[in-house]
Amino acid sequence: MGSTTEIDGVQVYRAEPSGPPRGGLIVIEEIWGLVPHIRSVADRFAAEGYLVLAPELLGDLLGAENGQQLMEARNDPDEARRNAVQPVLRQLFSGMSDPAFAAGAVARLKALVDALEAEPGIDGRIAVTGFCFGGTYAFALAAADHRVRAAVPFYGSAPSAEDIGRIACPVLAFYGRQDERLIEALPEVEAAFAGAPADFTAHVYEDTGHAFFNDTNPHAYDAADAADAWDRTRAFLAEHLAAHA
Repeated sequence: MGSTTEIDGVQVYRAEPSGPPRGGLIVIEEIWGLVPHIRSVADRFAAEGYLVLAPELLGDLLGAENGQQLMEARNDPDEARRNAVQPVLRQLFSGMSDPAFAAGAVARLKALVDALEAEPGIDGRIAVTGFCFGGTYAFALAAADHRVRAAVPFYGSAPSAEDIGRIACPVLAFYGRQDERLIEALPEVEAAFAGAPADFTAHVYEDTGHAFFNDTNPHAYDAADAADAWDRTRAFLAEHLAAHA
């Protein structure tokens, strides 16, 4: 189990390995915030040997709202309950689209890179992963900070072609074929990466959609695809955060 700390004014869940770290990893939340699922993912990576920092970037936007309860209500079979949370979700999405929020989120993520860089045994071996909202910001951090050696966005929106051109580290991105908006955009993303210095690999799971990795979302979770993505992520991080890299 990890612990909660504060870095640059942001609540951060910190999960430590049992021995010397294989590297540092930033795990970025879905739109539901720093819920138990994200903490459990951080713990899983720590068990693999990484020092993990998982920030609560959405705390100000979520306010007093409970992200776990919002997620459950959004996926509830009861239409009345789904409708009841729509105003809260609209306000959340509106805040996320504010350029000032985006700039602040990237600045806070860079502060986490600073923190990991100062940790004993990290030796510059820093990566980022994230899911949905967090996948989008995994791309964004890779574009903004070349200290990041590897990025693993799960069903996140890629940045502009100009920002893709700023990404220097290898990127492994996961998608579900049924996630229509991201799949429609993927050829353009691949074309932008083709002209960029970064090595980009997109892995698409044919029979699943958005949020397939979230084992607390009964409508989206796909155990087989999640397990495969986990294994691919572990191998990718091991390769690019190796001590000789």
